[in-house]
Amino acid sequence: MVLAAGGSTRLGHPKQLLQLGERVLIDHTLSAVRRAGHIDDYFIILGHAEDDIRAQSDLTGFTKISNPTYSEGQSTSVRIAIEQIPQAIDAAVFVLADQPLQVPYVIERLAASYRENPAPIIQPVYADGPGNPVLISRDVFPDLAHLTGDTGARPVLKRRKAEIRQVDCSEWSRPLDVDTVEDYERIKQQYELGELDQS
Repeated sequence: MVLAAGGSTRLGHPKQLLQLGERVLIDHTLSAVRRAGHIDDYFIILGHAEDDIRAQSDLTGFTKISNPTYSEGQSTSVRIAIEQIPQAIDAAVFVLADQPLQVPYVIERLAASYRENPAPIIQPVYADGPGNPVLISRDVFPDLAHLTGDTGARPVLKRRKAEIRQVDCSEWSRPLDVDTVEDYERIKQQYELGELDQS
């Protein structure tokens, strides 16, 4: 479940459509998700600049879900996501669209851990600590339904900390996200140095 509805208020431009190499930023995130193993279905939540994102990015393979209340914060995307996930799906990996440095193997590792031994919440631990994306099982969805404001699942993770299974992903650092022009410049620099998987 890729959360891509944000308004990019601090950046002043849809960050999903910032140029990174020959592709827009969100395409790198979506490519990483597609390359991850053990994932059955792909969904993306759209809101701000939805028409432009649909026109300029490659959403092939993703079920597109509109969030008309995206301006009320990320919690609205999480709530819409759990409403739209089919009942047959037991858990979802929540991925932030503005993390183009996302490593496919991290997503794959979370999903594989759940398939081997289900847990309410599974989170990667990078060389510099816990981070995103996070796998959340259907048992936790009722808690997500009560989220409000501009927050993701962090309050639920904090409240249910004892139930989180951590997965070792210490081969990598936490993926950078894009909130400011400075963030974008850092990611562009990493890309140009060949540190971003361009496949």
